[in-house]
Amino acid sequence: MTAAVAREGSASTGPSPAIHTVDLAKHYGDVAALAALSMSVPRGEVFGFLGPNGAGKTTAVKLLLGLTFPSSGEAFVLGAPVGDLETRRKIGYLPELFRYQDWLTAREVLAFHCVLAGVSKSARSSRIVEALETVGLAKRASDRVGSYSKGMQQRLGLAVALVGDPELILLDEPTSALDPVGRREVRDVLHSLKSRGVTVFLNSHLLTEVEQVCDRVAIVDRGRVIAIGPLAEITGDGWSVRIRLERASPALVDAVRPFGQSAEEEGRSAIVLRGVTPEQVPDVIAALVRAGARITAVEPNRRSLEDQFTRLLHGSADAAARDR
Repeated sequence: MTAAVAREGSASTGPSPAIHTVDLAKHYGDVAALAALSMSVPRGEVFGFLGPNGAGKTTAVKLLLGLTFPSSGEAFVLGAPVGDLETRRKIGYLPELFRYQDWLTAREVLAFHCVLAGVSKSARSSRIVEALETVGLAKRASDRVGSYSKGMQQRLGLAVALVGDPELILLDEPTSALDPVGRREVRDVLHSLKSRGVTVFLNSHLLTEVEQVCDRVAIVDRGRVIAIGPLAEITGDGWSVRIRLERASPALVDAVRPFGQSAEEEGRSAIVLRGVTPEQVPDVIAALVRAGARITAVEPNRRSLEDQFTRLLHGSADAAARDR
């Protein structure tokens, strides 16, 4: 798959993208932490930012937040250059590793962060209530953080990121340390944020979680975007079907080959057809029956984001090796 690097907003009269970068790079001496990141994130969507360890994900987040400065390239957040003070007030951030004092209540934690975020005194009470309600902690507002489960503490971290009423929220591995129940709770919060029009930039390595919440994703490797687009576009023509038979044969493989990209026997009792759409499966079965096959099972399957992620990274590594 060729990486389609979006450039939305550069020549549009509509709203500027929530995030827009062009050849953004960060070097530490001879080490390129981020090579040439170009991408665009429209407003109001949940965007997954994926890549292996060392791909430059954390560096990119730091650059977008203005916590470090680029070596070259440019980046805009909510239509302004990164680091713009007024724009930073519109951004919420949840780092991967955080901890609040056990002896504070959730309300006290949020009150402190209201001060840090510059929320006016008159608005603080309502902002705290709204943030706690959004993450489902309103009934535990007076409980001490030390009594919270990991999932509840993660939701409190989300509330802290939301208390400034941001237009954009950046989340660094928000579900990595959670059990399935905690992950479900965080997913519910992300769906709630999307319904309110908040743009969510999600940095994660849990690809099954990303598939459940993200509208679009970017896959980065060695600091460059190698694929970007809607999930369906990233996984591409990833459908396949395994057809179990009483006995497979070359003739039966030939009968289904026209329907997909490739067909092959799998052992003596199955044929795997790749690159087929779900709508074609009935025609595939009819062709096999006409060819004399006795079918015992049909197992459609779609290539997961994890499968495609691995395939793209292997392709990126092969290309890098050729360039050396």
